[in-house]
Amino acid sequence: MAEQVEVVLDASRVLVAVSSQSLAALDEVISLTQFRVLVILASRGPMDLNALAQQMGVHPSNATRACDKLVALDLLHRSEDPADRRRLLLTPSVSGQRMLHSVSEHRRAAIHEVLTRMPVRQRHHLRQVMRDFAAAGGETPSREWAGLLSRSTELT
Repeated sequence: MAEQVEVVLDASRVLVAVSSQSLAALDEVISLTQFRVLVILASRGPMDLNALAQQMGVHPSNATRACDKLVALDLLHRSEDPADRRRLLLTPSVSGQRMLHSVSEHRRAAIHEVLTRMPVRQRHHLRQVMRDFAAAGGETPSREWAGLLSRSTELT
């Protein structure tokens, strides 16, 4: 298992570089934590502040601060829960969805470039291994996330 961990760490350095480059333009707009708020909400759907804080592994006050800045930037929308008017649901705004889409497209292009340098046969094996790895880590498949984003941006 130690060798597998090292191989994943090697690959993670490539993915971190791709992620960092895709977020570079956002650095002056929002923080990595605030971006993660948008990603969680886009991939898992609307949720209240307590559920979001739990997903992030932070205290609700930290999640509140991140959300307040996103709301002020019109990247996050708060609305009453139709089932319980005392509860507010958080969702990425249209601007927030566009930001997520832009970052995803940048990452997609950079990853495509890396993959083109791999033999086709290896890319075929990589698909299932990475799918299983992401699922084990609790990530929503990107095709589902992309579907949520495309349906949301169609509202404009």
